Amino acid sequence: MYIVLKTILMRKKISSGSPWEDVVGYSRAIRVGNIIEVAGTTAFDADKLIGKGNMYAQTVFIFKKIEKALHEAGATLADVVRTRMFITDMSRWEEAGKAHGEFFKNIKPVSTLVAVSKLIHDDLLIEIEVTAILENE
Repeated sequence: MYIVLKTILMRKKISSGSPWEDVVGYSRAIRVGNIIEVAGTTAFDADKLIGKGNMYAQTVFIFKKIEKALHEAGATLADVVRTRMFITDMSRWEEAGKAHGEFFKNIKPVSTLVAVSKLIHDDLLIEIEVTAILENE
């Protein structure tokens, strides 16, 4: 006879407080067990765009915003294993790459950089997602 044990993993939702979370039906981040997924994050702070026209400034702001969500989930940037960056102008990839390097120089997660034709707002130059895994959980 086989006994199957099911581990119940708690699902923790992290909110940024954005009204869009309820309208669209998403969370800024979700932690299930030792895995944390952070949703596509942009350079909007409430309804104010940070770094209009400046890829580097938008990227830095986004990583700080992601870092805050990770902390709420019990993680740090050191726990990030994957980043995904979606940019609207591939000729400006080095600006995003410079900011990425400042946050992840020693962590070195796997990373994807993709050019997209458009983001949800014309002034957004980049959107970023991350995955983090807590090793000691």
